[in-house]
Amino acid sequence: MIRVGVLGAAGRMGREVCRAVGGAEDLRLVAAVDPHHAGIEVEGLIVAADPDGLSEADVAVDFTDPDAVLANARWCLEHGVHVVIGTSGVSAEALEELRGLAAGGDANAFVAPNFALGAVLLMRFAEQAARHFDAVEVIELHHDGKTDAPSGTAISLAERIGAVRAGTWKAPGGERSHPGARGAEVHGIAVHSVRLPGLLAHHEAIFGGPGQTLTIRHDSTDRASFLPGVLLAIRAVADRPGLTVGLDRLLD
Repeated sequence: MIRVGVLGAAGRMGREVCRAVGGAEDLRLVAAVDPHHAGIEVEGLIVAADPDGLSEADVAVDFTDPDAVLANARWCLEHGVHVVIGTSGVSAEALEELRGLAAGGDANAFVAPNFALGAVLLMRFAEQAARHFDAVEVIELHHDGKTDAPSGTAISLAERIGAVRAGTWKAPGGERSHPGARGAEVHGIAVHSVRLPGLLAHHEAIFGGPGQTLTIRHDSTDRASFLPGVLLAIRAVADRPGLTVGLDRLLD
């Protein structure tokens, strides 16, 4: 039985993770932490205000925000608690610190920009397409409560495409009339972010060539799409020494 604690337990994704852990026969929810909602009840547990509430957990799952995730992960790794991070916006610098903290220690770290199987396949298919289509742009669409942009998945998608495409195609910047209209540049690729109520999480890569386009898109219409990946990571993290990045590392 794996004992699990959830950071950000009172948030929309945190509540879903608590519910999924509570319904799994081989997992047991032992801690819920959320400094913004301390004292309320989630899945039969009273929410704690700080990570000290994770003292009984084998694995902690973090769905908080970019400003809190590194401190949470640092506490977990220093206290021998494996950590699974689904918080978006983890920087390259933070990943390197996590790599150092998890190296040779008693606890491991797992980070994924997206836990949906379809999002993992989107990235793999886009990598294949990028070997044949040099011209590409990325669009990501999310609910209006998401504060980081571009999303971690869009950044990872652009990086992976940029690493394998043969050329360096780039469209005109369009700065003359409306600066910023061409989106952010990630690994030489234009990435466009949309934030609207009614959306959840949507990513697409649009490739262009002479007389044709190819669009590869993934849509998460319910947070349930992320839960199988989260549970997979919870079960796997103890056997993955150091830092592991990306759900696809568990699917190979």
